[in-house]
Amino acid sequence: MSSLRPRQFDLIAFDWDGTLFDSTAIITRCIQLAVQDVGGTVPTREQASYVIGMALMPALVHAAPDVPREKHALLGERYRHHYFAHQHDISLFEGVLPMLADLKTRHHWLTVATGKSRVGLDEALHAVELRDVFDGSRTADETAGKPSPLMLHELMREFGVEPERTLMIGDTTHDLQMAVNAGCASVAVSYGAHEPDAFHALKPLWIAHSVRELHDWLLANA
Repeated sequence: MSSLRPRQFDLIAFDWDGTLFDSTAIITRCIQLAVQDVGGTVPTREQASYVIGMALMPALVHAAPDVPREKHALLGERYRHHYFAHQHDISLFEGVLPMLADLKTRHHWLTVATGKSRVGLDEALHAVELRDVFDGSRTADETAGKPSPLMLHELMREFGVEPERTLMIGDTTHDLQMAVNAGCASVAVSYGAHEPDAFHALKPLWIAHSVRELHDWLLANA
């Protein structure tokens, strides 16, 4: 009977890296290597992982505050060099495909709101054969980086969905703050880039500690 129950959320927006895609460790290492390449102070794992979810250049600048402005373009180039060398080493978290399939059968609009570039997201979607699973997507380079609500505003406008019928799911405080800024509800996942202790102040409806927990919560509550 639960599948016949009216939905609480019509539009579900997922972050990508660290939420659906198991990429946190590689992104963190690529940030560290890029900073090292341009002669900056290499950030710790915690400092590098904190910026995941932000638009690329603001993330790199935040992680490497001592790198001078004239080296920012090179910093971005070195990050992309390291990431593209390893992007095919990355895979979806176990359980993501069944979760998305179950949500599709309930006719939610499934979307992606990510700090990745459009080129980067399209390559990732193609690599894991997910292009037809999502009804829409927005990236930081075509809208604005998190925690700006612009990505969610555009997705809600595209599908004609009100904020109270929209749910954002992500692994960072940037994702949750974006949801707050857009007037949407959120769910956090603790298996990505940020520690869950930081989530409570942003009042997510739930903190899932695995894809299985997220799947179960969505079927029961979304």
